[in-house]
Amino acid sequence: MLLPTAATVTPATAATPAVACTSQKAGLAAKLVKDINAALAGRKSTTAILVNDRVTRTSCVLRPDTQFDSASVVKTTVLATLLWDAQKSKRALTATEKSRATAMITKSDNDATTALWKQLGVTKIKGFLTAAGMTKTVPGSGGYWGLTQITARDQQKLLALITAKNAVLTDASRGYILQLMNAVVASQRWGTPAGAPATAKIHVKNGWLPRATHAWRVHSIGAFTGTAHNYQITVLTHDNATMQDGINTIQAVARVAHADLNPTAARSDAFVPPAAPQEAVPAVPGRAAQDLLTAVR
Repeated sequence: MLLPTAATVTPATAATPAVACTSQKAGLAAKLVKDINAALAGRKSTTAILVNDRVTRTSCVLRPDTQFDSASVVKTTVLATLLWDAQKSKRALTATEKSRATAMITKSDNDATTALWKQLGVTKIKGFLTAAGMTKTVPGSGGYWGLTQITARDQQKLLALITAKNAVLTDASRGYILQLMNAVVASQRWGTPAGAPATAKIHVKNGWLPRATHAWRVHSIGAFTGTAHNYQITVLTHDNATMQDGINTIQAVARVAHADLNPTAARSDAFVPPAAPQEAVPAVPGRAAQDLLTAVR
């Protein structure tokens, strides 16, 4: 959800979309516009960005409603749907559901995701999307959850639900999602956490997927919480020549967003992007799922 703001800065160009930022903190919107545009300069990917900071009432948007194949980023939506559905019957998750949820989020396990997707069914997933207001998200057909169509705006709506009290997810459900997103294995702690302040608690889910059209899709969603932090970053990309190109774009945007939102904070050394980023690749028509592909630097 975009926050009301006192200052708005939008570059005065444009054949192609440019990032627009608003903020109630003097000068911050202009700095974010300048720095994010600089981070994107010369990159060939198509990039969508949403940044929301509840502390400074700051928001940045770029292509918020452009649709992308979700790849593994949809796994957070699958977990949220599972918990939302369990809430309705006031039941706890079973041991099997907890095991699959943990593997799905912390290791990006594809088999666990497929099992939960089949268990829930598209009808329940659509029910959660409606409840969450994620109106532009379209579940993948034929069991291909990695081809779910997502937008940056809808991913940011999901992060907003996870990080603030609401009528869709209970506090216990929200806490469980954040706990798993904070426990992602080291090789998958890339993307939006790059450059995060040392004082922030980091929650992340990433995804990537190569296809014949739009080349590599590489995405990262992150929530940054703590005493002095309450903000979320979504960066979705496609048209990347390589996985690493997408990772580089996301991390360039993330570093300037973190720095501008937290100008006096020390950078984190606890969530340094791995030297060899890895992420599971979901199955798509004509190709089986692959686990732990490593980006080539």
